[in-house]
Amino acid sequence: MIKVVYYEDNRNLREGITFLLQATPQLELVGAFADCSNIREEIRTLAPDVVLMDIDLPGMTGIEAVPVVKAISPQTQVMMLTVFDNEEKIFQAIRNGASGYLLKHTPPSEIVEAIFDVHKGGSPMTANVARKVLQFFQQQRSSKTEDYNLSARELDIIKGLVSGYSYKLIADELHISIDTVRSHIRHIYDKLHVNSKTEAILKAMKEGLV
Repeated sequence: MIKVVYYEDNRNLREGITFLLQATPQLELVGAFADCSNIREEIRTLAPDVVLMDIDLPGMTGIEAVPVVKAISPQTQVMMLTVFDNEEKIFQAIRNGASGYLLKHTPPSEIVEAIFDVHKGGSPMTANVARKVLQFFQQQRSSKTEDYNLSARELDIIKGLVSGYSYKLIADELHISIDTVRSHIRHIYDKLHVNSKTEAILKAMKEGLV
């Protein structure tokens, strides 16, 4: 079972998504909340695999909450579910560690599919959000100006991530263990100053590292 926590202040939407997730086999909704006022305790206690996060929440915003979740539970995947499709919100969320970004008009079946996808290591995005990400890098990609002190092996792993490979496939391709891959990933995050696989991929593409 994939354990899911959902943050959304709109009661009708929260109840609708709650019903959807409760009716989906292999998903377990362990909490649905109107704000992030107790998010630290909730993440520690409920230990979700995936967090669905609105942005425009009272008090702490969803974007501000993402790094809180990742600090407490780095393995938890955070997927934004919001009405905002402007570049500033999208990239703030990704920089803070979000692994997916869906708009609220996304059909229910696609929301469910995205939860499974992000749990498996994917980075689901609504089509026009993905287009904005591509346009951003097409417009702003510059020549490689810094190598971030990455080793040849770390660059090989980044190339695998950009190609959509799982940790297991990267390990098989490079003839190393999955634990070694995870260790390299942690070093890559530190060197690139990022908090998630999605952000590492985007930065590698923007900086011309691959």
